[in-house]
Amino acid sequence: MPEQWKGFINVDVRDSVADWTPYEEPKAPEGAPNVLMIVLDDVGFSAMSCYGGLVETPNIDRLAANGLLYTQWHTTALCSPTRACLLTGRNHTTVGMACIAEATTGFPNSNGHIPFECATLAEVLVEQGYNTYMLGKWHLCPQEEMHLASNKRNWPDGRGFERYYGFLGGETNQYYPALVYDNHPVKQPTMPEEGYHLTEDLTDTAIEFIRDAKQINPAKPFFMYYCPGATHAPHHAPKEWVEKYRGRFDMGYERYREQVLARQKQMGIVPEDTELPPINPIGTPETRTGPDGKPYPELDSVRPWDSLSTAEKRLFTRMAEVYAGFLSHTDAQIGRVIDFLQESGELDNTLIVLVSDNGASAEGGPNGSVNENKFFNGIPDSLEENLQLIDDLGSPKTYNHYCSGWAMAFNTPFKMWKRYCYAGGIADACIFHWPQGIRAKGERRHQYHHAIDVAPTILECIGITMPDTVKGYTQWPVEGISMRYTFAKSDAPTQRQTQFYSMLGSRGIWHDGWKAVTTHPTIAGWGHFTEDTWELYHIEKDRSETRNLADKNSRKLLELMALWWHEAGKYQGLPLEDRTAPEVLTSPRPQPAPQRNLFVYYPNTAPIPEGVAVNIRNRSYTIAADVEIPGGGAEGVLFTMGSRFGGHAFYIKDNRPRYVYNFVGAEQMITSDAEVPAGRATLSVAFTKESEEPEGTAHGTVALYINDQKVGEGRIKTQPAYFDLAGKGLSVGLSQGDAVTDDYPGERPWAFTGTVHKIMVDVTGEPYAHLEKEAAAMMARE
Repeated sequence: MPEQWKGFINVDVRDSVADWTPYEEPKAPEGAPNVLMIVLDDVGFSAMSCYGGLVETPNIDRLAANGLLYTQWHTTALCSPTRACLLTGRNHTTVGMACIAEATTGFPNSNGHIPFECATLAEVLVEQGYNTYMLGKWHLCPQEEMHLASNKRNWPDGRGFERYYGFLGGETNQYYPALVYDNHPVKQPTMPEEGYHLTEDLTDTAIEFIRDAKQINPAKPFFMYYCPGATHAPHHAPKEWVEKYRGRFDMGYERYREQVLARQKQMGIVPEDTELPPINPIGTPETRTGPDGKPYPELDSVRPWDSLSTAEKRLFTRMAEVYAGFLSHTDAQIGRVIDFLQESGELDNTLIVLVSDNGASAEGGPNGSVNENKFFNGIPDSLEENLQLIDDLGSPKTYNHYCSGWAMAFNTPFKMWKRYCYAGGIADACIFHWPQGIRAKGERRHQYHHAIDVAPTILECIGITMPDTVKGYTQWPVEGISMRYTFAKSDAPTQRQTQFYSMLGSRGIWHDGWKAVTTHPTIAGWGHFTEDTWELYHIEKDRSETRNLADKNSRKLLELMALWWHEAGKYQGLPLEDRTAPEVLTSPRPQPAPQRNLFVYYPNTAPIPEGVAVNIRNRSYTIAADVEIPGGGAEGVLFTMGSRFGGHAFYIKDNRPRYVYNFVGAEQMITSDAEVPAGRATLSVAFTKESEEPEGTAHGTVALYINDQKVGEGRIKTQPAYFDLAGKGLSVGLSQGDAVTDDYPGERPWAFTGTVHKIMVDVTGEPYAHLEKEAAAMMARE
């Protein structure tokens, strides 16, 4: 309840008594700690050295050596869902985040909108006297709201953060990020050729945010949510960090698992009797098919190291080196934040929580990838293409991801990976560091916990409870429990009793040390969930889920299966989703404007995210540019969308129009036979779809026009799904960030040297000659 005003009012202010109490800013409890939550991405349980891994992370190790390292802390197996759990203390399906924010489906469990009845930590703490800052990956805003025409209710500044700098979507190019500052897109401060890397930029800004407020009010605590894009794809790292690891992974991913498990046992991370599961624990395309004869997804298989050629081993080894360099580089940036807190005297009373949001990722498939956008388009990688780009891995020329074998390795000793409810997807790193509040130093904690337990722990450490109402919304009960009971007692019994899991068709349930889990492959399109095979494990005695007890203890299995359905009902766990990535990503979603076939875009505006831009996928389309060409000609970009890893661009070079459609990295170019005359002109690109093979990939003819004259023609194919999961978007008159093609004339940002009045994109299939008339009519109606 608001503080009651207790002054006295008379006619004359001199005879009145003021009371400032109701108008003062909220004050945090006396001595309340700063809170720094560091969320890493796709790291895996056994990559970092403090978890027995072979990647050097000295600064994270420093946190573990002076704090607590948890060995049985769990996530949801995917990015957005885990982040929603961390910030709200509720299960991912409770808060509408059953999948990533770009792939939600419009059901209560999967809509991408965290209810305001489930306040974030930032919303709670900003009203308790904290400054609240967010850096990096948000991924908690539905795609249809990631644009400047949207209500910003689900952007960071709308969910309790006073300051934000980062990227809204699930991933971004580390050299050319899609940056947002507070509530508006911004350009990156420098370019990669000048040494730019996103993680360094985020760290600079994180320190700046803290300094800005602390120099004014040193006593006011802060809550900082620091989420670098590392180590999610693309695996981008400065070359000197990658070179540190040259030769370190030549033993291969199977030998890595053996070495790391031995280290983990020695360090007390896992029990001495822990065993390694096989590298293909639930099937391969050769050994398993699903209902209706659907194949087991090749993406989710691992090629034995001994079966690889010398060239393949060299490629896969380099992929691991790049990943390791990326993680070590990130650790160095975390070290900069820690050093700043220490130098400023804030470290001792800063509660630092460091976690990874899910297990290591296998989205590179068995051959790895130099362009992860192929995964989102359901297009297999070419080993030959990957080998050609081996020396460019980690650079701006690739959008790379290691092969699935390394995902299995970096999740040692567990089976499977991100997206799965096996331990490889959900068992993750978790470190608590708070010198003033945790006496134990360098100790392990083995109690079973989940991401929903972090928020209640932070609130208890501060000394506050979740309010009954936040911003006028009555709050739903917090579903997590505080972990603080583990701080003082290493042998305290686990206070969590049950945890429910569901992700992209994979399901699991943990209860009192036992776990049941399905073998259902994720995003495979199998369906038939009632026919799923369930496995049973006694996790207290079998941490790596290698001894299936389903046949020996069918009663326990049935009990847990029934409990899963109970928990699914309790936490809005239905419906289940296992459709393929292209099916999910191309499903109809809410749009910010009424359905239309003609889109008009203008220069000198912010990039338009692909999710709310004109959809040209698998259809005929026409792009027309209303331009003015000065005497002597013009050059530069007229229209662009996407990047070198998938996109298309219309531009002028040598005073001739050119159109490039970049099919997941393969350029298809059509050039005009004629130059553009001086004066006002309409330049057009018209694609006519003629066939479709495979499903969603349109083949057809592109024609170039200057006014009504055809000046060029060629054949192309178009991508079935997005150019970027959350990329730079559509721009007019220049190209911001990464280029669709290196053929652009002039220098970055390749601005058009004439005048672009507007760009019109028509998806009705009507001839381009109608565009001017239709655009004029539309503008008249508006």
